[in-house]
Amino acid sequence: MTFRTLALATAAFLLPHAPAAAQAPAGAAAQPSRLQVDHRYFTLPNGLKVVLARDTSVPIATVAVYYGIGFRVEPRERTGFAHLFEHLMFQGSANAPKGTLINTVTNAGGVLNGSTRFDFTNYYEVAPSGALERLLWIDADRMARPVINEEVLKNQQGVVGNEVKVNVLNQPYSTWPWIDLPMLANTNWYNSHNFYGELKEIEAATVADALAFQKQFYVPNNAVLVVAGDIDYAATRAMVERLFGPIPRGPDVQLPDLSEPRQTAPRFKTRTDPLAPKPGFAAGYHVPPRGTADWYAMGLLDQVLVQGDDSRLKQKLVNETGITGEVSGGINADLGTMFNYRGPMLWSFNFTHDPGRSDKEITGAIDQVIEDVRTRGVTQEELDRARTKLRSQLYAGIDSQGKLGLVDLLAVYALFDNDPGAVNRIEDGFAKVTRADVQRVAREYLRPDNRSIYTIVPAAKGETK
Repeated sequence: MTFRTLALATAAFLLPHAPAAAQAPAGAAAQPSRLQVDHRYFTLPNGLKVVLARDTSVPIATVAVYYGIGFRVEPRERTGFAHLFEHLMFQGSANAPKGTLINTVTNAGGVLNGSTRFDFTNYYEVAPSGALERLLWIDADRMARPVINEEVLKNQQGVVGNEVKVNVLNQPYSTWPWIDLPMLANTNWYNSHNFYGELKEIEAATVADALAFQKQFYVPNNAVLVVAGDIDYAATRAMVERLFGPIPRGPDVQLPDLSEPRQTAPRFKTRTDPLAPKPGFAAGYHVPPRGTADWYAMGLLDQVLVQGDDSRLKQKLVNETGITGEVSGGINADLGTMFNYRGPMLWSFNFTHDPGRSDKEITGAIDQVIEDVRTRGVTQEELDRARTKLRSQLYAGIDSQGKLGLVDLLAVYALFDNDPGAVNRIEDGFAKVTRADVQRVAREYLRPDNRSIYTIVPAAKGETK
């Protein structure tokens, strides 16, 4: 289990209601349907938020628990603690020893995992709906009575330490750009520290530290439970109330100040990587606050600039100049989606390229694209296409196996906004964006002095980092 697990595959789930053509007024153009996710939302007396979403088309159920603790909320001198704790919560509980959860799910032909992100840690299981009550019982016991002792802690400290060494420190590009770029672009420690964690701090954690962390963050009033799929609303609610209701409420969670000052000067950093086969170039810009009108416009700018083969940056960097063969990026591109975070965020893109291409040449090509959108805006055709692409991506996430994409949306809108019904208004937010909105947002947020660039230089033969 690792916070780089970005499994957002989803299930055939409550396809949007499309009115019959005969219902449309004569001569009216067919209007695209809107996403309408049927769900029930309530909060238990202990503060646990619960979202139920029913779909009987496939006899499976998904259970997911999201806790409001991500790696940028973790305390100082405990870097990597959120990630360490993600592992600890898989080590069993008082009444469901280690292996019980995994065996329950895998023996039923299901899947399970967990991940740590900027602002939450999540755990999920997908299994035949007949296993639902047992899954809820295990997750309730894990929330109330996780096993945290010296043996478990030492074991998982070793696991996480090895993961850092094998998956990060000894890999080409290592923490670039998914950790390096936020550390460069942000000034607030909570947004700019090493999210994977310093090994010495992970290894220094004690059982008392772990128990305190659990009691502070892994409590029902800092969590959302989502149950989706082939369920009965009344019966599932009764199970949730019976199994999760007795868990005591914890202290109110006080989030740190995550605000970032307005960036007023470009930032640049380069690192020599002895394992990197090619140079790397990454750039990031701070984006508008999540959920605002400007944020929706930024989401469409992302589609115009970097998403898909028709995007402007891909046309320039891949097709016209041949600087690179592929460009990837987005809002919260490396550790989630543009929807599942709370706090400051970057729109970023990155690629590797041949050694013969200089930073000056690359930056010049990028500036041509960015400045054109800032000064001339986008065409109506581009804006319409961007909306279509974004809508297609949204529905693709909801209409595939596992239900996890929709579960993720329901969970984060409940956790961050107390409003899982917001998933049904996502399309409306993008529909309101005009060409003038896009250009205004581009002028403000794609400023050269709002940009951070982090490059990777391969080490010459015999050179060390």
